[in-house]
Amino acid sequence: MADPLDLRSRRGDAVRAWSAFVEHGDAVQQAVRPEILRSWQRSQAAGTAHATEAPLSDEAETLAYWQGSALQVAVERVQAELRRTAEDGDLVLAVTDPESRILWTYGGRVMRRKAESVNFVAGGRWDDESIGTNALDLANRHAAPSMVFSAEHYSAAVHNWVCWAAPLHDPTTGEHLGVVDLSTTWDRTHPIGLATARVLARLIETALPLRGHAAPYDPFETATPGLELKLLGKVDARLDGARLLLSRRQTEILALLALHPEGLSVDQLHAMLYGDAQVTLSTLKAEVSHLRSALAGQLASRPYRLTMPVRTDVEAVLELLRRGQVGQAVEEYGGDLLPGTDSPALIELADYVAVAVREALLANPLPSAVARYSELAPYDVEVMEVCLASLAGEPHPVAPLLKGRLAAAGRA
Repeated sequence: MADPLDLRSRRGDAVRAWSAFVEHGDAVQQAVRPEILRSWQRSQAAGTAHATEAPLSDEAETLAYWQGSALQVAVERVQAELRRTAEDGDLVLAVTDPESRILWTYGGRVMRRKAESVNFVAGGRWDDESIGTNALDLANRHAAPSMVFSAEHYSAAVHNWVCWAAPLHDPTTGEHLGVVDLSTTWDRTHPIGLATARVLARLIETALPLRGHAAPYDPFETATPGLELKLLGKVDARLDGARLLLSRRQTEILALLALHPEGLSVDQLHAMLYGDAQVTLSTLKAEVSHLRSALAGQLASRPYRLTMPVRTDVEAVLELLRRGQVGQAVEEYGGDLLPGTDSPALIELADYVAVAVREALLANPLPSAVARYSELAPYDVEVMEVCLASLAGEPHPVAPLLKGRLAAAGRA
């Protein structure tokens, strides 16, 4: 989770910018992202600043649209993973149509009540002209992942929320189907919120029924052109297939930007990269300038944001875990995230990924996956012991390997 002091400061900045815009119409181009400002202007024209809840569409019409649709089929296929995500993070999840009308929701205990109070429910109309600026509308409007934090929402009724949304496309036809959104309270903002939305979007897309005769969609096929970034174990960065020669610090900056496609302000990036270390902003800006040159200019400013397609092994591992494909997740895992990094945000993410992989193996100790994991974490005896116990003495090719590891770790 992000630093509470940083979040409070960020929320204060957002509230001040919103108040200046709503009360005085002050120009705030430097205070908010361009897409937020444009949405505020649309929302202002519609008079949604003090809307207390989203309007509801006709219930029968919404149900008729949803029932039997490709999206309903996909969501039902993966709803166990979606619900577990909502419950584990006390989030509310929503799937919409292309007009930001909610078709399906599921929420953790606390967020479910909050969602119902503002009609964040099936039939709720969450386009910005109905309820003001929000991530669902932006992701639908721009067909790109979007995050809206606290008072970046135009309606004061959801200033206590943070929302991450990612678009949903039919992988066969390319048709835009809507978005998947994750929402919680602003103080629970997490650095990988948007990455998680993108993972869930891919999960739903892979569960869509195929149309026509196209080959099945492979969400792990390397996108070209674009950036492929490996951060787990051996670090490697390639742009359009060509390897990038970067310093350690430039790689950390690239990792943070890749995992925050919505962009980061210079202050946010500084805090995530250096924490409390006494490093000047000019030093950071110089590093970003060098990185921009290495990326052939594909790094925007205000906020800092990558402008090419991006694939990371971190997202791939988390997606595979969400799908319950533990063996493939361990193969993709490769080891600790950027070992030796002193970036607070990357250290936190490294812990999150490592624990997620380990807990998945404890819950489903596939022998081949555990054998591979034991090469990466030879002293994690609990995982090996759980795997051997699950074999219950039955012969298996990996059993001698695991017993050897345990003997080396002094637990034979």
